[in-house]
Amino acid sequence: MTVRQGFVILSIVLLFLLTISTLFWPAASWIFIPVLAIVVLGIYDMLQRSHTILRLYPVIGHFRFMFESVRAEIQQYFVESDIDGRPVSREFRSVVYQRAKGVRDTRPFGTIFDVYRDGCEWINHSLAPKAIIDHNPRIIFGEGSCKQPYAASPLNISAMSYGALSKNAIMALNKGAKMGGFAHNTGEGGLSPYHQKYGADIIWQIGTGYFGCRTENGGFDAEKFKQTACLPAVKMIEIKLSQGAKPGHGGILPAAKLTEEIATIRDVPMGHDVVSPPAHSTFDSPAGLLRFVLRLRELSDGKPVGFKLCIGRKSEFLGICKAMLETGITPDFITVDGAEGGTGAAPIELTNSVGTPLRDGLVFVNRALQGIGLRSKIRVIASGKAMSAFHVIRLLALGADTVNAARAMMFALGCIQSRSCNTDMCPTGIATQDPARYKALDIELKSQRVANYHQSMIANLLELLGAAGLESLEDLRPHHIQQRVAGTTVRNYDEMYPPIPVCCLLEDSMIPEQWKLFWHKADANAW
Repeated sequence: MTVRQGFVILSIVLLFLLTISTLFWPAASWIFIPVLAIVVLGIYDMLQRSHTILRLYPVIGHFRFMFESVRAEIQQYFVESDIDGRPVSREFRSVVYQRAKGVRDTRPFGTIFDVYRDGCEWINHSLAPKAIIDHNPRIIFGEGSCKQPYAASPLNISAMSYGALSKNAIMALNKGAKMGGFAHNTGEGGLSPYHQKYGADIIWQIGTGYFGCRTENGGFDAEKFKQTACLPAVKMIEIKLSQGAKPGHGGILPAAKLTEEIATIRDVPMGHDVVSPPAHSTFDSPAGLLRFVLRLRELSDGKPVGFKLCIGRKSEFLGICKAMLETGITPDFITVDGAEGGTGAAPIELTNSVGTPLRDGLVFVNRALQGIGLRSKIRVIASGKAMSAFHVIRLLALGADTVNAARAMMFALGCIQSRSCNTDMCPTGIATQDPARYKALDIELKSQRVANYHQSMIANLLELLGAAGLESLEDLRPHHIQQRVAGTTVRNYDEMYPPIPVCCLLEDSMIPEQWKLFWHKADANAW
């Protein structure tokens, strides 16, 4: 029984008992008024569409909002999550909510952070700020290598599967992406009807389970892939090698969240946890990966194809680089996922203690591609806890072409981080397959909030760019971002992450000393 159902039953019982009581004890009538007021409030909560929590938890849900309203005063620096290895306040989540709702997000009394603490970062402004003319910047994927290149927004929705998220959450994200003109990554759970409902641009992710293009024994089905990949809504294909939140682990969809519909979409049996293998069965080497990239590009009729990974052993990624040189095949993009990513589908050891953090991985991938002279041919996407425009511009300065966001998009939908994603008990209807819960999530309202958040992020991103005296995203460089390393020592990203000479990995005599061990160990034909 849900709280909504319990409230209705309890209200009927109380009103009936109070009505009977007043017939025999008239003095009891004074109790009738406050009870009736509570019942009316509960009915209003269940009918309103702005707050999913109140629809699911009538009356008692108001206590959460009451505590939230005073939190800024009594818990201004309350630590809830962790961004880039450092604790931060709930302020970022609050900003996402406000931007999604289209309300003012300015902050009185200045910064909430200690600007003199170690690790504090900022972008230096210019006394000659620029007015950005292009308010809808686009980054082209697959230019020169694909018959159907794609022009992407600098910020897009990161991979979140139907199954992990509810159908209403997926539809709200999809409609928001359509309204805002940005892309929606399907996650590895396959391309569901809800990803296609409103016609947003789709990045179809192919994981180790090959959901949506899977044979009976779990292998890759080329014909099924071709049928889906050639759909007009599918703009790019992403091969998932590993995920930052669970590198080396294929992931799991608990049986409690597996419905007949999801089982059909994924081509898996009911009644069991859906466990993705930790590695692909279609290829077993860097060269094999690139041949798979080429095959998918051909099967999709020339759409951009890339792969996603969290950096682990550096020699293995350099093996992919060597394979690019030996085969002449390059991916159209590489998505670098950070170890700080979130999931409800992996053990805590993998979530907390495996994989390279995003910035370190992003710098390494960018430098490696520069070292083999192929950076200009390959787009790089960064993914991992980007919630503010500064988070995005920081990643772009480190070498990313675009950024994917998952957590922030969930906040825009109304996520409150209840951490019940893997229990099917999500109180906001986002990460659940329980109809009583996900139907309370209003698609029209939440999609508008997703679009609002994206629009605000792009506007603030361009404002930061102009304040720094830059005219386009292409002008952004590592030296524009500063960090207080320790005490009075401040360094920019160029100093913290020294560049390597272009094409230096192509000649033994030019390979930087710190790269030699990894480069010589790298093998194009074996992980």
